[in-house]
Amino acid sequence: MRLVWPPDREGELDRAALAEVYAYPADRDRPWVRVNFVASADGAVAVGGVSGGLQAPGDKEVFGLLRELADVVLVGSGTVRAEGYRGARTNPDLRARRRGRGQAAVPPVAVVSTRGDLDPSSALFTDTTVAPLVLTAAVHAPRVRDDLGGVAAEVVPVSGDDPGSTDPGAVVDALAARGLTRVLCEGGPALFGSLLAAERVDELCLSLAPQLAGGGGADRIVTGPALDAPRPLHLAGVVAHDDGLLLRYRTA
Repeated sequence: MRLVWPPDREGELDRAALAEVYAYPADRDRPWVRVNFVASADGAVAVGGVSGGLQAPGDKEVFGLLRELADVVLVGSGTVRAEGYRGARTNPDLRARRRGRGQAAVPPVAVVSTRGDLDPSSALFTDTTVAPLVLTAAVHAPRVRDDLGGVAAEVVPVSGDDPGSTDPGAVVDALAARGLTRVLCEGGPALFGSLLAAERVDELCLSLAPQLAGGGGADRIVTGPALDAPRPLHLAGVVAHDDGLLLRYRTA
């Protein structure tokens, strides 16, 4: 892998240098929400309904690194079902590096689901070393706790003014209240859209796959409410690997 932007730091990257490139800001005084997506050169966010159909060189390595650096992995329930989510993978070296940064050994997965309609027998709950968080609307939280009563999970109500909906600001604040301030959002597009509309996105990591997916109604990386005006982004870094580009932007 090679850093090509910023130009004063360009050069080959070993693993330690790559971790430095993607480190969360040390001087932040609030939660930092990083969104990570892969997209084809013509803008598709998935092939055959899953992001795994897109092959961006270097994306798998960066995906694992972003999880290692994060306090929590945030994801929408639709992505959990489509991608077959399970707990974050771990090993002794990874756990040691995280503890060296003052983090828990393994980051939990936090799922945003307005109604909390999740399968307690899914890998999210059965194949994990730490209990996931289920962030749901306040009116549904008691039922969700009953539905998930047989599995280890923390159900967190995250409603705003409407107790029947989930509020993206309340989601981020609930994570921060648990000391989970380095947030990695892995989608899907609707969750990204809600966080963006609420101005709770600080950084976008976009892996550009050197592929053309063509038509077929492929989704964009963000869906949901239209913005009043496009949000400007500032290029923070570009990593090149073979034919792929891994872009990092910060919001204004």
